[in-house]
Amino acid sequence: MDFEALLRESDFVSLHCPLTEATRGLMNAAAFSKRKPTAILVNTSRGPVVDQEALYEALNSHRIFAAALDVTVPEPLPMDSLLLTLENCLIVPHIASASRRTRAEMSRMAAENLIAGLKGKRLPNCVNPEVYKSGKR
Repeated sequence: MDFEALLRESDFVSLHCPLTEATRGLMNAAAFSKRKPTAILVNTSRGPVVDQEALYEALNSHRIFAAALDVTVPEPLPMDSLLLTLENCLIVPHIASASRRTRAEMSRMAAENLIAGLKGKRLPNCVNPEVYKSGKR
């Protein structure tokens, strides 16, 4: 299914993409204009993937039903952000990592990386593995 059809037909769009030049502003006024008025947007990727001004307009005019944001620009949002005035916009920055289990796993992964780095080994949880291809490590 192409992106426009996905926007037109989906009840929920949940974003899980990296921030690149191709994804910056992916959800913009044009994208919101294709959504159903019952549509919901969830962004757990990166804040700049969503044009927040366009999102505010889409939510405020009921072009889409609701949004849930784990990421924003900037983080945290200033208290005068118009998104904070909307009842149909849930903003919970990075709450997914707030459980004991997740924090323990994050700590374990960081420790594994630290130990591997001190031993001069490849990091087991490297977020930018392309550094190993460039030879600049």
